[in-house]
Amino acid sequence: MNLSVQLGKLTMQNPVTVASGTFGYGAEYARLLDLNLLGAVVVKGIRLHAVPGNPTPRTAEVTSGLLNAIGLQGPGVDGFIKKYWPFLQGLKVPTIINIWGTTVEEYAEVARRFDALGGVGALELNVSCPNIKEGGAQFGTDAKLLSQVVAACRQATTLPLITKMSPNVPSIAPLAKAAEEAGSDALAITNSFPAMAIDIETRRPKLANVTGGLTGPCIKPIAIKLVWEAAKAVKIPIIGMGGIQNAADAIEFMMAGATAVAVGTANFYEPQTALQVIAGIREFLERRGLSDVRELVGSVQVAG
Repeated sequence: MNLSVQLGKLTMQNPVTVASGTFGYGAEYARLLDLNLLGAVVVKGIRLHAVPGNPTPRTAEVTSGLLNAIGLQGPGVDGFIKKYWPFLQGLKVPTIINIWGTTVEEYAEVARRFDALGGVGALELNVSCPNIKEGGAQFGTDAKLLSQVVAACRQATTLPLITKMSPNVPSIAPLAKAAEEAGSDALAITNSFPAMAIDIETRRPKLANVTGGLTGPCIKPIAIKLVWEAAKAVKIPIIGMGGIQNAADAIEFMMAGATAVAVGTANFYEPQTALQVIAGIREFLERRGLSDVRELVGSVQVAG
């Protein structure tokens, strides 16, 4: 049975990885599961320089989901290479490094630095960041800005580029096409949704940042719709994510058009979820008499 999938030049031994920001830098989870059984390890977002992140509280549980406003805390390129890269280099599976910046030039510089590092599996572009040169406009919600940042990174590296799309757009298809045309090898869909929760006893927001990103099972149906819409618009592969708790959830994403999937919020309460998803996909294929996981991709039957 073939479980391997291809994302540009990146080969994954199975279609299951983890969502950036939910798995630290891999090392934190090493004693909780065998990382070498994953399709890839995706690390927390890295900017050129270290970022302290937002004040606490940074997370709040809500019905069927999680609010977070971590603030993209991270050690910067140099800190990451010094502290985490030696561990990640020792894994048998590829590392996908999530990168971000506040200008097109910063994105390109981070991509250039990791291109020169050697051994990186792929770069995931977090485009849900404000461009300070454009008055705070998000890269991921403006087709022109999105094209600029993807093209700049494409020029800076030969590594596979995965653009992590923002869900906060009227239609994802034009943005997905813009990323594809600018040189992205794959798309990751979707990022978190802006949301808010209030403690009615204190009348204060539950997050110090007031608003944050909503993830978890409550966003899954919306995320699947976005994957389906993007898959109809582009030819490059998609990593689907948003509320995956089990193999059935992952298979839904794949039938909607995702080539691979990422487990996110579930990592916080059941670190073995990704491995359970892999085993469940294998069992489903066996039960259905399928020999290749790619037979699931885009197999949803829509009347008309």
